[in-house]
Amino acid sequence: MKKFLLLICFACLNLIVLAQEKPVPKLNKNNIKQVIKALTLEEKVKLVVGMGMYISGAPAGLLPPNDPEDDKIAPKVPGTSGRTHAIKRLGIPSITLSDGPAGIHFLDLTNAKPKYATAIPIGTLLASTWDTIMTKKAGEILGREAKEYGIDIVLTPAFNIQRNPLGGRNFEYYSEDPFLSGTIAAAVTNGIQKQGIGVSVKHFAANNTETNRMKLNTIVSERTLREIYLKGFEIAVKKSNPWTLMTSYNLINGTYTSESKKLISTILRKEWGFKGLVMSDWFAGQNAAISLGAGNDLQMPGRPDQVQTITNGVKNGSLAMSDLNSSVERVLNLVVKTITFNKYNYSNEPDLTANAAISRMVASEGMVLLKNDKALPLPKSSTIALFGNASYDIIAGGTGSGDVVKKYTISLDEGLLHSGFKLQQNAKSTYEDYVKLENAKKPAPSFMDVFNPFSIKEMDIKNELITTAEANSDIAIITIGRISGESKDRKVENDFNLTDAEKQTLKTLSESFHAKNKKVIVVINAGGVVEMASWSPWVDAILMAWQPGMEGGNAIADILSGKVNPSGKLTATFPISYNDVPSAGNFPGKQLPLKEGEILDPVMPTYPAEITYDDEIYLGYRYFNTKKVKTAYEFGYGLSYTQFEYSTIKLNSTDFTDKITATITIKNTGKVAGKEVVQLYLSAPSIKLKKPFEELKGFAKTKLLQPNESQTISFTLTPSELASFDPTFSSWIAEAGKYTIRMGASSLDIKQTKEFGLKKDILVK
Repeated sequence: MKKFLLLICFACLNLIVLAQEKPVPKLNKNNIKQVIKALTLEEKVKLVVGMGMYISGAPAGLLPPNDPEDDKIAPKVPGTSGRTHAIKRLGIPSITLSDGPAGIHFLDLTNAKPKYATAIPIGTLLASTWDTIMTKKAGEILGREAKEYGIDIVLTPAFNIQRNPLGGRNFEYYSEDPFLSGTIAAAVTNGIQKQGIGVSVKHFAANNTETNRMKLNTIVSERTLREIYLKGFEIAVKKSNPWTLMTSYNLINGTYTSESKKLISTILRKEWGFKGLVMSDWFAGQNAAISLGAGNDLQMPGRPDQVQTITNGVKNGSLAMSDLNSSVERVLNLVVKTITFNKYNYSNEPDLTANAAISRMVASEGMVLLKNDKALPLPKSSTIALFGNASYDIIAGGTGSGDVVKKYTISLDEGLLHSGFKLQQNAKSTYEDYVKLENAKKPAPSFMDVFNPFSIKEMDIKNELITTAEANSDIAIITIGRISGESKDRKVENDFNLTDAEKQTLKTLSESFHAKNKKVIVVINAGGVVEMASWSPWVDAILMAWQPGMEGGNAIADILSGKVNPSGKLTATFPISYNDVPSAGNFPGKQLPLKEGEILDPVMPTYPAEITYDDEIYLGYRYFNTKKVKTAYEFGYGLSYTQFEYSTIKLNSTDFTDKITATITIKNTGKVAGKEVVQLYLSAPSIKLKKPFEELKGFAKTKLLQPNESQTISFTLTPSELASFDPTFSSWIAEAGKYTIRMGASSLDIKQTKEFGLKKDILVK
């Protein structure tokens, strides 16, 4: 009886305790603060540190070890770049992040079950469309494929400034101009996020060099930083409201960007109003607690030492619990928006066929016709002598995190055949045999391929091959290929400049074909700027095809055949010589000695280094056009198969108050349908602050105009477009005086101008 009474008492006590315990909240979008209160310190810290990075087939020791408990949890989407921790008791799932500037990136060195994605054109080509509708379509491809593969966040768009032509990662980026970069990035972001998938715009900021990128200290003035290297991010944040933003590897003026409170909390959040989450680049920064205190909410991909650093920081008071809670809140605000949290039933089968067709269309819109001496479009049924490795083995995109596992690629030889052209067989079979033989020598896939891509040597062309080809074809096309990627910058010799062998081939080919009044066309299949002035007089046409994605050969053939009228324009200046580039003297920076006891990372060996942006705001066309330095091809340049006429500019007022509208009409005066990119540049008073001769402040691409058809386009300028950053007042100020609107087909090919006045200075912000 006594035992029975004791059991009853014990049961009653348990009921009382259970009744006093509050129910554990399950995460939803309306109870985030309640969930934060229910989290333990250990759980909070886990939420702000990723689960590590696992790559199937990567050698042991190359990647930092994950928490042993994390290793037991299989990734939802294998081969992606990272994931966050789940807290199951509170209904918080793990979300998946994937690289993706040129397509969803899966990395599985075992190749057991490859997941294919659409390789869209590289960022520079996207921007070369000067078309926000087209670039939004490219973003929609990424969003749809991420969604069907169960990915929550795509680590794109990447749009650092192309400060120097040798930047190894320039192919991912858009332009030397921040207005164009930010506008295109916003369009890509809107396309992705329209599908319910988040982006991470990157790399914030001044990450314009790959050499020693992990420890490179960028020394830059406040005005230069604001006007050039931050402006594009500001535009993208305000025009597209990205879910997340990624800080960069480098330091700015002595502080890692991931640890800069001024950059993240003051400029990004307070000044620009950014409401999303900020994450680090992979393995970036030094101190996770300082990073968190600065407002960098998520440390990626995450390491156990970061968990300990943050925990210790909270316990010893160097990291405020309020800062940790703020970051946790931003993590949870992100989680509740994702397809994982909302239990989307993904198919693992995106419509790759439909997406490839869109990729082809976008690619043709961004190719730039640089020269055309009555060589293009190609006469129908031509027999073409096709030269160059890349004609038969196209470079679809760059390397590193911007690479894509694609089901196929269409090279130029295939594209030309698809378009009804014939190929001269001797050249074709010789190249095909060579490319096949050399590709067979490739080593087995390795993790280090990400940073040291294998490329085959350009085939030596015998004079007999050229002679035979000339006798049995109507025209010659030669493709010059270049590849670059993450962690390494390009070189001047044999990369920016053509090799001696390439030049000799071009010269011999041109002399042979021109002797029989036959044309020679060059296709550039590269991710960035190459030198052209020394050899362009030898050839009849040059098409900058960039790295056009998996359907590149078809897209190039669409341009060469005239099926598509070229309408792309350059987003970076092509100098006559590399030494003409204003940053040539200090790129890629000065390497510093290792500190005592400091060791190099085995994956990305990085020395301490520094670089000074002494070109300040005068980079790209801002320098060339202001200093009147001659170029091979200027910013904004690009030819068409038709001609366009620009009407007089009409202003709604000649005095600026709060805004001004400029209107112009474009007419196709040629014989074939085509599109024109209208570019608006602004020349501003420069009494108080020195300014470039002109700066891009607006652009628009017409619809496809039929012969004699017109379209009227309007641009509205606000005080923000007029203003420059005055470091004396730490403010953006539009200076009183005379402004000149300059509209045209490039930064130098100005068709119409119009002046307006501003009576007194405007303090913009």
